[in-house]
Amino acid sequence: MSDQGFENTALGTLVMPYFSGMGNLIYAFIMGRTGGDGAAVMTNNLVNNVTDMTLVLGLPTIIWGMKLLPSKKKDGSGKKNKTAGKTHELNRLSLLLTLVAILFFTGAVWALGRKGSLNANDSFVLVGLFLFWQCFHVVEVLKSNVRQGRSLGWMLPLDLIVVVICAYATYASLDWLVAWIHNRHIGFISERHQGWLSGWLMVVPNAILAFYYGWRGQPETVYASQVGDCHVSIPLCLGVFTIFQPMTMPPFFYVGMWILLGATLLHMFFVVFFGRLPRLFGLVLVAAYGYFLWKGLLND
Repeated sequence: MSDQGFENTALGTLVMPYFSGMGNLIYAFIMGRTGGDGAAVMTNNLVNNVTDMTLVLGLPTIIWGMKLLPSKKKDGSGKKNKTAGKTHELNRLSLLLTLVAILFFTGAVWALGRKGSLNANDSFVLVGLFLFWQCFHVVEVLKSNVRQGRSLGWMLPLDLIVVVICAYATYASLDWLVAWIHNRHIGFISERHQGWLSGWLMVVPNAILAFYYGWRGQPETVYASQVGDCHVSIPLCLGVFTIFQPMTMPPFFYVGMWILLGATLLHMFFVVFFGRLPRLFGLVLVAAYGYFLWKGLLND
């Protein structure tokens, strides 16, 4: 798809989130339709987003590094490669805009959830925010293609058909999985921890993307895919669930919110001033995820 009019950052923020976040979206729909526990859905999305922004970005940073801007090299004539530098700078600006969106989305959920629950009125706000953000990215992709004289290509409808088929397979498997775990009441793998278990399960596609593109040396795609996935979970998945019924907040709601907001601000700091994530910060992210597990599982 990157050869059909989607540059790396657009691919990570507009397309990949649906691939990696489809499970979370379908899980929220199934739980809402069947009268499931809203706290489990919130836990699912907090686990998804915090894992994305800490562990899944921290480990590739430790292993390969996360350098968004290339080193300044000169060719044989002593001139800098301005085209490549401009592309990386545009990707960095797009990433910063996406990180700002995470602050707004997470802040909106934090503000709406301070009363201890989310209701149907809140769902319209959350879904509306998400749709506006996606429309903005669609317009940006179309504008970029017009400037470069490119089109989205005839393969795009076929790609979308494949996504729909896989989404149905995901729906069928998750519908069975939710029914199965509701009948388990003893042990860690039980209904009590379904929010954590489903959240970890649905982070696997995100981790695959992160490690694959980290290994390929495309840190901007690693970053954009994880940051973009957070937009599907918060606010869209929460909005989808609360269309059906109110959602109560889990005990560690505020801990998860503060870790998510803090990690986002630190990501913005390093991207703005350094254009990369230091490996030491990768260790800090992994440690923050450990703290999230300790506080969350202790209060679940």
